Amino acid sequence: MSETRFLIIRHAESEWNASDRWQGHGNPPLSARGRQQAADAAEALADEKVDALYSSDLTRAVETAIRIGARWGLEPRLNPNLRELEIGDWTGLTRGEIESQASERLARFEAEHPDVRPGGGESRREIRHRIRREIAKIAADHPSQTVAVVTHLGALRALFPGSEPANAEWRWANASTLPLTDG
Repeated sequence: MSETRFLIIRHAESEWNASDRWQGHGNPPLSARGRQQAADAAEALADEKVDALYSSDLTRAVETAIRIGARWGLEPRLNPNLRELEIGDWTGLTRGEIESQASERLARFEAEHPDVRPGGGESRREIRHRIRREIAKIAADHPSQTVAVVTHLGALRALFPGSEPANAEWRWANASTLPLTDG
């Protein structure tokens, strides 16, 4: 079976990114800067040959995917399994606000403990399993094709541990180079 080639894109800057608020499953729109970033990414990727476009169903990812997909003549397939890490009651707070409420849990989360549930939400282990399972499913549905996925920083970290892409940055990968299982 031939490999699926992936273009994994982090959404452009949202209004909450601009104000240093933690988003999780929060749903802010793109900022003015983010709309420009998405337009710039669309221009930079215009000549890529992409067969399918998937996106998290959160607004900041959808807005980014729509702008990029328009250059390819593709509409994004919205998928809630491509969402950011769920951070529960930390949603919409700044790091300082979180630290004042839950400094010990925040320290464990920032130390990347795999089972800490930020704000009572989802653990890193859970997002890693969710994202890897979904990317493996997309790969199986698109053998020998190129698929773009617009998602979030937490999802990118689940696929590429240690990565820190900026808003609207992307990475290419073949399905065989992605850690699609936890084993």
